[in-house]
Amino acid sequence: MQKTLSKPLQFSGRGLHSGEYTNMTVYAAPVDHGIKFVRTDVSEETAVIDAKWNNVELSPLCTKLVNSHGVSVKTVEHFLAAIAGCGINNARIEIDGPEVPILDGSARPFALEFVRSGLCLQDAPLKVIRILREVEFGSGEVWAKLVPSDTPWMSFHIDFDEKIIGVQDKTMCLSNGSFVRELCDSRTFCRNSDVEDMWAKGLALGGTLENAVVVDGEEVLSPGGLRHEDEAVRHKMLDALGDLCLAGAPIVGHYVGHCAGHGITNGLLRALFANPDAFEYLDVDNAINDILPGVNVGLDEFSLVA
Repeated sequence: MQKTLSKPLQFSGRGLHSGEYTNMTVYAAPVDHGIKFVRTDVSEETAVIDAKWNNVELSPLCTKLVNSHGVSVKTVEHFLAAIAGCGINNARIEIDGPEVPILDGSARPFALEFVRSGLCLQDAPLKVIRILREVEFGSGEVWAKLVPSDTPWMSFHIDFDEKIIGVQDKTMCLSNGSFVRELCDSRTFCRNSDVEDMWAKGLALGGTLENAVVVDGEEVLSPGGLRHEDEAVRHKMLDALGDLCLAGAPIVGHYVGHCAGHGITNGLLRALFANPDAFEYLDVDNAINDILPGVNVGLDEFSLVA
């Protein structure tokens, strides 16, 4: 069955890149509505932005959605990761500016409020996308692929010069509450040496040591240090899950990312949907439902440490 919210939820804060303060309210939506953003600061005729892979416009360091009228919303990936990780299928998101609030730089504030408020089952069947054949996008050391799997899995590899990050690998099953337990609190990160360069390019204008992990060699400059020793690779997995949410349905398959970013994951979705022999839409039965992200997730999941 499909799921939506039980009540409206409000989030407010500055955008990571624009620095603009925005207010965002997430509402329940009817069956088969999907996930849609609505810009309340523009005309009603141009306001709706469907959260789908084919509305992604390449943008540095974040995922940006643009509709046919040129109206956009960016840095949607953390919010969408919480949507996917909590198993929400239908929602209407009203936002009065161009960027989703960054909050603490992770997906935890969104996921926590979703679970705390409770979700509603909707009397309508849910479909998933089952991967039938391997699909890959990218080249060299930067690529991602989807391969067949009976359950949703994710693997990720990163390699950074900073010693505090270095080479990190993680593989995990995405079923049930694993997103909440293992990924949702991992924050976006950057190198201190890149901060001034990003500011010069008009990026990370709302970034602080409170909403991003800033590293310098072997040192973490953000107060409190790391939440996980491998927080960086966990956050890359969080980003990928948010970008995969743009498929429009849960994916039953194994995503493998190798130094991949938002553009690579979106390119992978475009390659997938360009190859109809590589996937099928499948009605969810009890067996499939039991292995999907967000099934039976409770508040106690947030207190568990992976």
